[in-house]
Amino acid sequence: MVSQTTISASNARLPTTLVAVFVGGTSGIGEYTLKSLARHCTHPRAYFIGRSSTSATRILAELQTINPKGTYTFLQSDVGELKNVDAVCAQIRAQEPAVNLLVLSQGTMAAGIETSEGLHLPASLIIHSRVRFMLNLLPQLQAAPGVRRVVSIFTGTKEGPMDVPDLQMRNLGYSLLKARGQAASTVTLAMEAVAKTAPDVAFVHDFPGPVMTNFARGDGVAKLAMRTVSRVLAPFLFVPPDVSGDRHLYLATSARYPSRSGAGAGVAVEKGEAGSGGEVARGIDGNVGSGFYVVDENCESAKREVEAVVEKLRSEGKDKVVWEHVVGEFMRITGRERI
Repeated sequence: MVSQTTISASNARLPTTLVAVFVGGTSGIGEYTLKSLARHCTHPRAYFIGRSSTSATRILAELQTINPKGTYTFLQSDVGELKNVDAVCAQIRAQEPAVNLLVLSQGTMAAGIETSEGLHLPASLIIHSRVRFMLNLLPQLQAAPGVRRVVSIFTGTKEGPMDVPDLQMRNLGYSLLKARGQAASTVTLAMEAVAKTAPDVAFVHDFPGPVMTNFARGDGVAKLAMRTVSRVLAPFLFVPPDVSGDRHLYLATSARYPSRSGAGAGVAVEKGEAGSGGEVARGIDGNVGSGFYVVDENCESAKREVEAVVEKLRSEGKDKVVWEHVVGEFMRITGRERI
């Protein structure tokens, strides 16, 4: 387990300026991580993307209180639609030649909803939207001085078998555990494919543990029950928002998770300094410092048995199937792999 002392020491050493993009930043872990950046970076320049202008107004006021030296821009968008992802990315690319951090936390449990583009909404948000943001902003990430990193907050280390004909997860609603395992594997394999094309950018897929979020928003008895139980158990079981935000800022900036080439490695804590001990992590391919890291709620690399699950999927060609599916949907919907 990476200690809170190590996390705090690393976060205290952030560069004076960082440019960051938070997708799903108007609630939950995205919001908590955005606020952590504001607390620890002297002059952050952050874009946060979501649907709720009401939440954004509140967050903007809080960010100004936390750190008035920062620049914060809200971009209102429904990123379940790829055309909206492209539009938002075009806005960011027009403003920023370089981006240090891309933090992705968009998602929903609202199964059975189809987007206007013919995608199942949970799959669109968790898989297609996230990959599209990575590809669209990859030139900005590769151009960034200092840290260059993508953090996808979902269910890293929970990878499981994949029902390949149902990559849209339309028929997995009867089994949340099965759906989680397949979705985790799909995200991991898709991110790994992007990471292979960008050895100078680091990628992290993490499981945040129990944190109060809006992931279970929407109608339905199951979602209402989950929200009710969450409110009751939150003080006893849930990771506090500030702690979750600080952990994810650490994942986004620590030298523990460098790119494969070592470029843009992140913040290092010197040996002998308080909170040291942040040795380089092992990637999901089993190699230390491989550039793509699947980590658990304690910021630790996936166990060997999880690596074995992912390796089996690769040996079965599931990595190629995932990538062909994702790119195929991009081409069908937009006519191109990226903007």
